[in-house]
Amino acid sequence: MRKYTVSLVRERFAQALDEAQRGEMVFIERKGVTYRLSVERRKKSARPRKAIFDVLDPAVESGQWTWDWSSGTLEFRNPSSIRRRKRR
Repeated sequence: MRKYTVSLVRERFAQALDEAQRGEMVFIERKGVTYRLSVERRKKSARPRKAIFDVLDPAVESGQWTWDWSSGTLEFRNPSSIRRRKRR
């Protein structure tokens, strides 16, 4: 068990975090109030997430096509045609 004052934990904050991560109990005292530093482990999801989009065209999946926003509309374009248009 480690007990720090606020001024000391400012100097050794990384050390206090490492101790808490190792499972040691870390307490910080400030003006007569004691705070406990603890680690909250990330919960693993119980089931795999479903894909939001189904990619049906291999050209889209490989990046040969892209979305383009122009004139207030969303258009599906071939990136090489965009490059050719800009050269003109």
